[in-house]
Amino acid sequence: MERPKQQALAFLLGAVLVGGVVGFSADRVLRRDDSSITAKRKAMYDDLALQPAQRLAMDSLFDARNCKYDAIFKPIQPALDTLKMQTRARMDAILTAEQRARLDKRRRDDDVKKDAERRRMDASCRN
Repeated sequence: MERPKQQALAFLLGAVLVGGVVGFSADRVLRRDDSSITAKRKAMYDDLALQPAQRLAMDSLFDARNCKYDAIFKPIQPALDTLKMQTRARMDAILTAEQRARLDKRRRDDDVKKDAERRRMDASCRN
């Protein structure tokens, strides 16, 4: 009589674990949150209930920090870009033509977002 109880418990535990993994994966796939720096900052500011003057001060701090990050990364940026392109080429070799096309679209969409953020950051570093 003890054996069926253990099997049922093991099955139940397995079902719960699988359900958790599937739920987590589905959340990652289906969630379309804005993951831009601006959106993340706004979410934090809203959570902290910052006043407009506090938000501006925090933006200035973050922008100054990011300008310093850029200065630190500038000498190694070509190596990072090369690594990125090599990795993309290897990924492309694994994918089918249809998968590559879908990934290329995702990359273009991501590049548009990053370019807009980069322009905003560059403007703040010049000030």
